Amino acid sequence: MPTSERTSSLAALLDLPRDPIAEHRPDAAAEADAGIRALFDEPQRIPAPVLHALAARVARHQGSRALLDHHAAEALADPVAATLLGDALPTNDRLRALVEHVDLITVSPALVDRDDQLVLPHAGVTADDVVLISQVVALTSYRIRAAHGAQLLAGVVPERADGFERPTVGRGRAHARPDRTTSGTPAPTAFTREVLQWEPWVPSIPEAELTEAQAASFAAKATRNSVYFRLLARVPSVLRARSALDNAVFQGEGGLSKGERELAAAVASKVNDCIYCASVHARRAVHHTERAADVDRLLAIELPRDADWVASGVEALAEGQDERWAAIVRFAARLSARVPVADAADLEALRAVGLDDAEVADLVQATAFFAWANRLMLSLGEPALPQA
Repeated sequence: MPTSERTSSLAALLDLPRDPIAEHRPDAAAEADAGIRALFDEPQRIPAPVLHALAARVARHQGSRALLDHHAAEALADPVAATLLGDALPTNDRLRALVEHVDLITVSPALVDRDDQLVLPHAGVTADDVVLISQVVALTSYRIRAAHGAQLLAGVVPERADGFERPTVGRGRAHARPDRTTSGTPAPTAFTREVLQWEPWVPSIPEAELTEAQAASFAAKATRNSVYFRLLARVPSVLRARSALDNAVFQGEGGLSKGERELAAAVASKVNDCIYCASVHARRAVHHTERAADVDRLLAIELPRDADWVASGVEALAEGQDERWAAIVRFAARLSARVPVADAADLEALRAVGLDDAEVADLVQATAFFAWANRLMLSLGEPALPQA
């Protein structure tokens, strides 16, 4: 049995006697495990050791010792993959392009633009490869935060990994919010609860050309005319697990209220600077809670950002909220940081306002899921205003 299959569960990966998150939502945990096995155990266009090496880079950038050690051990079995674990960039054009793109999505997803996708084919990276490596980054980013939350709930302090010596991955590029997409469609320039569209930079699979497996991979989430899901269907086994996990996390009964799960998704999207995802989930949070002013207050807060467009002072998103929402927003924001910093004090603050372990487990999952969703949306396309 492959090592990744033996350690697909968080409890096994983290050497915990129990996984409090899986105990509350076993269906969500099962789908997350299925996504890991689909990505690393099933045949993909890129060899599994290289995928593990790329996942190890994600874990190192995001400070997860547990995930770094796991994926690095799998990568070291292959000489080519092993070269991708260090600070030096590979000399092979294709591998260098993969590593640089993975690093950018991992650290600075909001700095990815259309030009990044135009460059990749010149290095031999196909559209299917692009979706695959985006999923490696996105799923690993989710996994890091789910693991962090599981350890906190189990009373374990997550061990941090050292990052890379390279000073920046954003290459000093300026961040801008153009008022037009690359196709010329009007684009949003600020966070909003309005309904938005999304335009891909990577070709989606035409509806008529979807295989049965590709169509089934998102049947639980959207109709076949969804350009986003037809794009992700280029890696159908991972999308199938992601679609089911999404439903389990946000539609499951009991635990944290659905409005507060949506609030956590909006918070993560603010930290990651994903206008599209924030619009969807802020709108849903208001639908469930009828707290439009509180949600709009959160959306209006501007976070300081460094040269890689990494947010700091994320706790500011909790300003002006009541005690319960302030604790929820603060926890979600600190879990969403590039290197998660949510700690035992944040957990105690949640308990102090009445959240039990099941509700905290839902908060962890909703927040962690948007480390996944944001990085896909930001790396594969851009938001647009609706057209009449």
